[in-house]
Amino acid sequence: MRIEDRMKIFQIYSQTAKVSRVEKKQEKASAYKVEISSEARDFQAVLNAIKLTPDIREEKVNELKKKIDSGTYNISGRDVVEKLIREYKASKKNE
Repeated sequence: MRIEDRMKIFQIYSQTAKVSRVEKKQEKASAYKVEISSEARDFQAVLNAIKLTPDIREEKVNELKKKIDSGTYNISGRDVVEKLIREYKASKKNE
């Protein structure tokens, strides 16, 4: 084989092997759709209501302060102990 033949083959190959610039195709719009259930909307409404509710009931606190200041606030030791026992049992269930 002669060198000239190889050169012609190389020229033909280089002409056909040229890679044209590859363009990125635009992505199609996503076919996915997100929908929020009515239960989730209800949950969100309740959560927002809870967030707006104050942690401390000012009326109740003020009422108790007045009773304590006037000396009319009395609670039995039995009530305190029962409450402590209920709280203790509840904390054990959560463990």
